Amino acid sequence: MELSAKGARPEASSSVLRVIPKRLAFLGTPIFAVPALEAVASAGHRIEAVFTQPDRPKGRGNQLTASPVKEAALRLQLPVHQPERIRGPENVELLASMRLDAMVVVGYGQIIPQSIIDLVPLGIINVHASLLPKYRGAAPIQWAIANGEQRTGVTTMRINAGLDTGDVLQQWETAIGREETAPELSIRLAGAGAGLLLETLQGLAAETLQATPQDHSQATLAPILRKEDGLIDWQRPAHLIHARFRGFVPWPGAYTSFRGQTLQIRAAGMIGNEPTTATPGTIVVKGRRLLVACGDGSMLEILALQQEGRKRVSAEAFLNGQRLLENERLGATC
Repeated sequence: MELSAKGARPEASSSVLRVIPKRLAFLGTPIFAVPALEAVASAGHRIEAVFTQPDRPKGRGNQLTASPVKEAALRLQLPVHQPERIRGPENVELLASMRLDAMVVVGYGQIIPQSIIDLVPLGIINVHASLLPKYRGAAPIQWAIANGEQRTGVTTMRINAGLDTGDVLQQWETAIGREETAPELSIRLAGAGAGLLLETLQGLAAETLQATPQDHSQATLAPILRKEDGLIDWQRPAHLIHARFRGFVPWPGAYTSFRGQTLQIRAAGMIGNEPTTATPGTIVVKGRRLLVACGDGSMLEILALQQEGRKRVSAEAFLNGQRLLENERLGATC
């Protein structure tokens, strides 16, 4: 895949990149943040504390589960703090007592108040998985794919009181693969973000970076995903339905209805030039292939699916088990 860099390497490499050691606090929670934490630690920075979200119930047994960042911090033998509210006065006082040079935030999950932003001379550096000002918000990777973007990247910026509105420090850009899903792109951007973070910290320490205000008129939002975002609108062209399918893996997924019950689309693919005049949502069977008419006369191929209360099956197995009616449609009711 073609890559282009704007002042950044695609991966963190502490053996190549020499970073001036600084006293830092790291604030992060998801797996996306782990490469950044590991890179900062490997580069020789002194990490005084790692802040992450409290353990949360997870899985069928609702067992308390540590965040990926907590697990990584404990493996690196770093002190971990898990306050319910980072803005609490006791946490502000704790951070102030550390006399930090900077803080790093990667997907922490809480808004950082001005009382904490004012504590560090180099600022609070955020690694955000988009080319800001595009896709500000909680789900930039998912929405970039779902909206059919061809390129995306990572940005380091100085946090201010707004939602991803701080001044841009550096950016790294990459193409989005035609079949790339959100989890796959997330892995690539996490590694690139870690490398970009090291270069940003080095540039700030050496006073060689010029912060650039964002053009707020170009901003787009990437809000937190909702279950209803996965509902397929068959009026959309096939390439946009396919994009949303890839962007919303694993949750909320892509689903429609079949004979009054929910039908999950588990695998789908684009097809060649096979236009149709069928009403969007109409099932079109060609041999043993399951196609669905979409907007603009396009069609999407369904490769695997899962009916409500049943196991995932291939499209061929689904066709073998169903007596489809002529012009039967998906999504008629849901």
